[in-house]
Amino acid sequence: MNYSENYGMPEGAIGVALDIGTTKVCAVVGRMDGLGRVEVLGVGKVSSEGVLRGVVANIDKTVKAITEAVALAEKQSGQEITKVHVGIAGQHIKSLQHRGILTRDDAQSEITQKDIDTLTRDMYKLALPAGDKILHILPQEYIVDNEEGIVDPIGMSGNRLEGNFHVITGQVSASNNILRCIQKAGLKVAGITLEPIASSSAVLSKEEIEAGVALVDIGGGTTDITIFHEGIIRHTAVIPFGGNIITKDVREGCSVMEAQAEKLKVKFGSALADEIRDNRIITIPGIKGKNPKEISEKNLSRIIQARVTEIIDAVYWELKRSGYERKLIAGIVLTGGGSLLKNIDKLAQYRTGKDARIGVPTEKLAHGYEEHIESPIYATAIGLMIMSIEDDMMEGQQMSSESKEVKEGTLSNWSKGFVENVKNFFEPIVDEDF
Repeated sequence: MNYSENYGMPEGAIGVALDIGTTKVCAVVGRMDGLGRVEVLGVGKVSSEGVLRGVVANIDKTVKAITEAVALAEKQSGQEITKVHVGIAGQHIKSLQHRGILTRDDAQSEITQKDIDTLTRDMYKLALPAGDKILHILPQEYIVDNEEGIVDPIGMSGNRLEGNFHVITGQVSASNNILRCIQKAGLKVAGITLEPIASSSAVLSKEEIEAGVALVDIGGGTTDITIFHEGIIRHTAVIPFGGNIITKDVREGCSVMEAQAEKLKVKFGSALADEIRDNRIITIPGIKGKNPKEISEKNLSRIIQARVTEIIDAVYWELKRSGYERKLIAGIVLTGGGSLLKNIDKLAQYRTGKDARIGVPTEKLAHGYEEHIESPIYATAIGLMIMSIEDDMMEGQQMSSESKEVKEGTLSNWSKGFVENVKNFFEPIVDEDF
């Protein structure tokens, strides 16, 4: 593996992402260039029929979609795909705050990465509801001998080390079904990441994450919320409805077929009815020679606005519940397929009183990507691909460190802790049977 002299990045590190969503299954292949930017080599996107509200509901249909999406990505990229970094989402995802405590034997010695790892591993001993498992453990801050607000305690001395952690959990059955689908498709799982966390790496800037921002990923079945402040994930939540329920409202309100309702929403829909000026009359073909139906553009948008307002209000309630409502200097970033709805950013700004923008997954992409990639639809897939590449980089660093250990007979404490932390991150997620 080659490394850029200026940036320390491995050139040619390949990453493969698999986004198993309610409306689509998307596979993306990419690599890191010498400047630390990501090049998209291939994309495969097919319709998803086996997933309901972010959770696999039909194994065979999901396996078929995965196989087709991966085949398309392989053909376009020219790369053979054997393992993928996959996302997990759904209304079964929950989060909680927990404090861990570690009493050290020697108060005069420096706190090391090993101490941090021990404290983090203790979080996996939390008592959870039956059928749940821990997906991610995200440190918030550390406390050393009652000294609060410490971000990195390594090198400090103290007898009592405490840590506040944001713990994200999900159902064992949901993650196992994802793993089973990937295995049946002839692939291996490189890692599993909560989808909104992946999306954030693709659409948010470092400045936004530091200042405080709420990422709202509106998918087909769910709306995922992730709140960042001072560079740390502070709150996560899942609202159990997304773009599909808007389509359902249009279908029932206009008495049309679901496919027609989706086209109406995408082509003519608006999240703000007051923004409709011309108020054109839309004609919908009848079925089997029946008379066509007509609906005004403004009435269509009134149907859509009612449901989108409900979603935005639920998001705002989560912002207030998190305690970070007044700390979001960067406001709200909307992404996912649902954010393509016209004027949805204006409605979000009106309902919450915060700045809002649409997030596209080009934050870390190199120039030269195809225009269709510049869409919120690919936010999760691009984010997962970036994480896959970063995992490959970690493996390269681990191999490099192990080679150095053979030559010098030693391995730095930092490297040991770093490798152990990566191992622990994925160990509770990947099922032993796969």
